[in-house]
Amino acid sequence: MDSMMLWLAGALIVLAGAAIGACSIGGVLVVPALSRFAGLPLAEAVAASSLAFAVTGLAGRRSVREAGIDSRTLWPLYGAALLAALAGAALVHVFDPDVTRNWVALLAVASGVYGLIPLSAGAGRPMPGTPTLCVLGLVVGFGSALSGTGGPVLLLPLLMLLRVPVTRAVAVSQSVQLPIALAASTGHALNGHLPWAPGLAIGVVMLGSATAGRRLASYCSPAVLRLGISLGLVALGFWYVMT
Repeated sequence: MDSMMLWLAGALIVLAGAAIGACSIGGVLVVPALSRFAGLPLAEAVAASSLAFAVTGLAGRRSVREAGIDSRTLWPLYGAALLAALAGAALVHVFDPDVTRNWVALLAVASGVYGLIPLSAGAGRPMPGTPTLCVLGLVVGFGSALSGTGGPVLLLPLLMLLRVPVTRAVAVSQSVQLPIALAASTGHALNGHLPWAPGLAIGVVMLGSATAGRRLASYCSPAVLRLGISLGLVALGFWYVMT
């Protein structure tokens, strides 16, 4: 493998972590980085990415407490996401790679477009009830496992559409990474396609770059950061599906 391609893959992974820390979007960069630049087969790239989000998801659990949310009210979301992620991970190894590739590209474009939309505070709206949380968990768990993303790229826009306050929406979206990543990784392991070493290494790198991204966001204009990352995601999505 060309060393330049590996450097590009590493740079995209660092950027993904920084984007997650800065504005909670960007995790969808990991699979294209691994499959296009690092040379991993698409299914293994999805599996490695899912495992990486188990590492970053450990830090996400704290965000729920800091947002003043009772984590017990989120168990319907976590349980549904876990079951759906198991199914999504299994299907990664059954679907035509083009289906998975197009789904990842669609998520990249959709998350970029979402990032271009001004955030609304949604003050006063409570968290959705149990039935809605279960539906959200099924959709987000399945879609995230199929694309190798952690959950925020799907859940955050959905919670914003439901007018959940931004701080709570971000906290819940970050916390759902752990159950999705653990379930998806289990599904990949049962299918014999879980690259442990790359997945854990990528997770550690993204955890560090996410911390740096959060610090960067405190010094820079959040709007400018969000705009740059969003435009990059849209461009990446079109490039990934056309190459």
